[in-house]
Amino acid sequence: MTTAKTVGAVSSEAAEWYAIDWQAIHRNVRRLQVRIVQATKASRWGKVRALQHLLTHSYSGKVLAVRRVTENAGKKTPGVDQEIWDTPEKKIQAVHALQRRGYQPQPLRRVYILKSDGKTMRPLGIPTMKDRSHQALHLLALDPVMETTADPNSYGFRQQRSCADAIDQCFAILAHPNPQWILEGDIKSCFDRISHDWLLTHVPMDRVILQKWLKAGYIGKTRPPRNDGWDSTRWNYFPSALELCVGWTGATLAGKVPAQETAPVSWR
Repeated sequence: MTTAKTVGAVSSEAAEWYAIDWQAIHRNVRRLQVRIVQATKASRWGKVRALQHLLTHSYSGKVLAVRRVTENAGKKTPGVDQEIWDTPEKKIQAVHALQRRGYQPQPLRRVYILKSDGKTMRPLGIPTMKDRSHQALHLLALDPVMETTADPNSYGFRQQRSCADAIDQCFAILAHPNPQWILEGDIKSCFDRISHDWLLTHVPMDRVILQKWLKAGYIGKTRPPRNDGWDSTRWNYFPSALELCVGWTGATLAGKVPAQETAPVSWR
């Protein structure tokens, strides 16, 4: 006598996730990012905004953003809603729910981690999975502009740069005989006191979304937290202004006027 064994079928949502052609997804996103770089170099800011809008509303961009936040080191760390996307069904549902209209970020969950000294604690803000996916999506559109316009000698939070590149640049500069001076600086309370108006003017992304992130708040104590992904990228707009300021200061001390340089782009 033959017995039948029931086998659970894969849901249509899981099948959609498993059927994604990731090479095609990366190719589509890369193609749009290249066009954003070309428009940035030509200072066609209207074209840049149009291409960023196209990328952040594309299926390829949304799928890649969800994949990045569900396959990184923090994929099992929930936000204030205690949700994680650990199944293909949840991931594809998140892709379809990744919409600009009606989007309202939730407060960040505050936790504390030990600093490298092993004594003091560093506050860390954890967004929800939905907010992380929105940040990853807009980072895909922001990164090409940042990499094109950022300071040539900034190395932090750059995808194609490392500490070794910074060391190599230091060696190239300091190898010259008799360097006149070296400046070391730290921006005091950078994440606490940075002007929101400055960010909204200079960070080249959807200002409505950016303002919502800046006003999202957090659940916890003490000072405002650091965010994921896009947060590290937006700070790369400061070294350009900082180096320009240092260049003018050094020229003043030397009695010279530096050549005209390009200031950071004002985003309208």
